[in-house]
Amino acid sequence: QVQVVESGGGLVQTGGSLRLSCTVSGLNFDDYAMGWFRQAPGKEREGVSCIHWRGSITYYADSVKGRFTISRDNAKSTLYLQMNSLKPEDTAMYYCAAGGDCSASWRGGRTFSSWGQGTQVTVSS
Repeated sequence: QVQVVESGGGLVQTGGSLRLSCTVSGLNFDDYAMGWFRQAPGKEREGVSCIHWRGSITYYADSVKGRFTISRDNAKSTLYLQMNSLKPEDTAMYYCAAGGDCSASWRGGRTFSSWGQGTQVTVSS
């Protein structure tokens, strides 16, 4: 059984930083791409970032480019999202997605097979 567990969310002021982590078990972590998604109240889920299994190729939503950095440690089966220069519009529940690929349709989330429960990020103005 695949387990995906996010951590690192919290309350931060505008301009602050947070680092999200996601640990995965029950899956050959380094065989798959990984992704971060977010969903704010009343809005659709948004693909934030995707990283290939080697970590050498990454994709970002335009809204976070230059501020967020995705990375992975395959030895620890852990995915990270470093979030800098946070804005109130970054407030959302952030989800880690495992077992997928960063194909053209990754932003829709359908290429991923396993999801975590989410970690809340709140950015105050």
